[in-house]
Amino acid sequence: MKGLKTAILLGIMAVLPGNAAGMAETAAAISAQNSGQSSGKKANTSSATIARINGGHVMGNPEAATHLTEFISYTCSHCASFARDGDPVLKFAFVSSGKLKLEIRHFIRDPIDLTAAMLTHCGDPTDFPNNHSAIMLSQDKWLPLASKASAAQIQRWTIADQSAARRNIANDFGFYDIMEKRGYRITQLDQCLNDNTKARELAATSAADAQKYAITGTPSFLLNGDLLQGVHDWQSLEARLAKGISTG
Repeated sequence: MKGLKTAILLGIMAVLPGNAAGMAETAAAISAQNSGQSSGKKANTSSATIARINGGHVMGNPEAATHLTEFISYTCSHCASFARDGDPVLKFAFVSSGKLKLEIRHFIRDPIDLTAAMLTHCGDPTDFPNNHSAIMLSQDKWLPLASKASAAQIQRWTIADQSAARRNIANDFGFYDIMEKRGYRITQLDQCLNDNTKARELAATSAADAQKYAITGTPSFLLNGDLLQGVHDWQSLEARLAKGISTG
């Protein structure tokens, strides 16, 4: 398992821009792109929406007074627990009330994480919630495969051709099967996985978020832009939300 972790770390470094200046340049380009996209279209404030913004997805009433940001990693078992225990309550009790908008952002830890994140972004932004749930809620089936990986498999996941590496990961971890059940075709999924620009953007955005908000583990949460210290599960988050938000 130690060898796998080392290989994963080396693999993710190959995805990131070559140096700090390159990462900053990529992050700036992403920010400028999203600013341009948002300035040309008036937000629909009449109903709940799902919007893809700077690498994340925001769900709920755009004018909600409370903004909860959830940082997740698909290879984090605690994140899968939160997806089971917390996400349904957040969506049905808080987001549906119009008083809270929920943003899910990626904390990219390794090439497996990146591959999963890219697949959740396949299709329209409105597809994200179900893509996210399909991969996260099946984590107990595919994540154990990492600890059983052979040296040949690890090599397949960390080869220089990043697009091919992501396709190998999607195949070996059953991501293709998961997404095909969602109605996707293999050709569509490969198109998403082959997008190296998207991969660099997601990795750079994750690194920038970690630095900006001092994110060291997942799941982590921001409430109206402020990091909730010591809050990493649904029970702790629910207590914080209950102090300031009524679901009635």
